[in-house]
Amino acid sequence: MKQSYFLPNVITGFGLSCGLFVIFKVNMSEPGIGAYELLYSSGLLLLLAAFADLLDGAVARVIRAESEFGSMFDSLADAVSFGVAPSVLFLKSLALQPATGLSFFAVAGAMLYTISGVLRLVRFTVRAHEVKANKEALNSYKKNFTGLPIPAAAAGAISVNLFLHSVFSNDWIPMPYQLKAIVLICFMILLGYLMISKWKFPSLKTLHFRVPSFHLILVTVLLAIFILYGIFYYLPLVLLVCSLGYIFLGCVLTTIRLIAGKKSKTLVDFEIDDDKN
Repeated sequence: MKQSYFLPNVITGFGLSCGLFVIFKVNMSEPGIGAYELLYSSGLLLLLAAFADLLDGAVARVIRAESEFGSMFDSLADAVSFGVAPSVLFLKSLALQPATGLSFFAVAGAMLYTISGVLRLVRFTVRAHEVKANKEALNSYKKNFTGLPIPAAAAGAISVNLFLHSVFSNDWIPMPYQLKAIVLICFMILLGYLMISKWKFPSLKTLHFRVPSFHLILVTVLLAIFILYGIFYYLPLVLLVCSLGYIFLGCVLTTIRLIAGKKSKTLVDFEIDDDKN
C-alpha cells in the first residue's frame, strides 16, 4: 500500500473499530439492563464513526489518495458500523422474549434494515464506478444521493431508539413498552425502504453559502456551540431533530418534484431515476 493511501485507510479503520466496539459491547451487556446508558454511549461511538466516514473521503480527495481499495474498505466499514451495529443495538435494547410474534417482527425488521443498507452501499459503489470516467455525470451524481445514505439511516435508527428510552419520551409521550417496540420495528422497516428506494436526498458536500467569510465563521462557531452543548446535555433531542430533519427534508423535496412533474424545472435534481441501477 502506498504511503499516501495510508492516512485515509487508518481513519476508515478507526470508524470500523467504533462500529465493532459497539457490536461487541452490546453483546456483552445483559438484555434490557441499562438500555438508555448503552444506547447513549453507543450513539456517541457511532457519531465518531460517522465523523471518520466523512473525514476519510475528504482527506483522500485533498491529498489525492483515492483508490479502489479505499473505496471498498470504506463500503465494508460502513456496512458494519451503520448496517449491522444499529440492528444489533435495536434488538438488544428491546430485550423481547424469544419465540413471540413481536420478537419475530423485530428480527425481521432488523434483517430488512441491514440487508437494505448493504444493498444501498453496493448500488452506491457500482454507480460511482460507472460515472467516474464521465466528469459531467460525476458532478451531477454528487449533487444528491439516490436512496437514504446509510450513515443517515443509522443516525435515524439510533436517535429514535435513544429518544424512546429517554426521560423526554417518558415525560412528553408516555407509551406502553410493546407500543414502543412496534414503533421502532416499523421505523426500521421504513429506513430500510428509504435506503433502497430511488428517492433523492441532498448531499451536504455540495452546499455553498454566498455570505461574507466573517459572517460564515461566526455562524459556524455559534452553530457548533449549540450542537456541542446539545450533544453533552440533550443528545436524544439533538440527534432526533438532526437525523429526522434530514430524512424529512429529502422526502419533502422528492415529493415536491413528483408533484411538479418532469416538465417543470423545479427541483430537477430530485427527479427519481428511471434506470435500474
